[in-house]
Amino acid sequence: MSVQKIDLDKLRAAIRILGDESVYLMLAEAIDMLPPTKLEKLASHYLNPAQLRPDGESRGSLLEDVKAFEKASLHGDYYESFDVNWKNSTEMSKGTRGWIAEFCRLLDRCTAQAMKSDFSETRAAIEICFGLLRRIDECGDDVIFFADEGGAWQVGVDWGKVLPAWFVCLSATAEPREYGRRVVEIIEEFDKSNREKHISAAQRAATADQRIALRAAQG
Repeated sequence: MSVQKIDLDKLRAAIRILGDESVYLMLAEAIDMLPPTKLEKLASHYLNPAQLRPDGESRGSLLEDVKAFEKASLHGDYYESFDVNWKNSTEMSKGTRGWIAEFCRLLDRCTAQAMKSDFSETRAAIEICFGLLRRIDECGDDVIFFADEGGAWQVGVDWGKVLPAWFVCLSATAEPREYGRRVVEIIEEFDKSNREKHISAAQRAATADQRIALRAAQG
């Protein structure tokens, strides 16, 4: 399959008009794609490479990394407010943009791992992410700061990608009645406007008994 070439001048022009949160997300993905030598060269133009050396510990598992992110989030490590006025009411602080970028990066790792193995661990990691979104909706300015009335919807989760991955993990780890109940609950909580699409994806991921339970759970 041939790869379509991208005009670099057009790319640079498009990046200049992207919102800050989109630039953060793009940078987070680019970091994972770059080989070590190119990453170090790029980072050294803006940061002190000596401060970025590994501490000697290996990278944690997905679940360990998600738990560490949850702990930092609940501790307020990403919370950064600013004085709000009519001019900046739609802006996000660096802390909020950084949180969203890291959250989406971890969710991408979850969806990738869900298609391989470790269903129990991946399910746990995704459900911690669900919990953080729930916390944002329930507690307001507790994890991250929104200048205007905010909520988890502003994180921009791609539910069409995340929920099918979670369904796969849930199917591998849940009894039929739990599967049906949890599928309906999560869809209703996070993306009920696309309910039918998600129900179809959940049916495809389910076992025969889970499909029966899912139909019953819908009432």
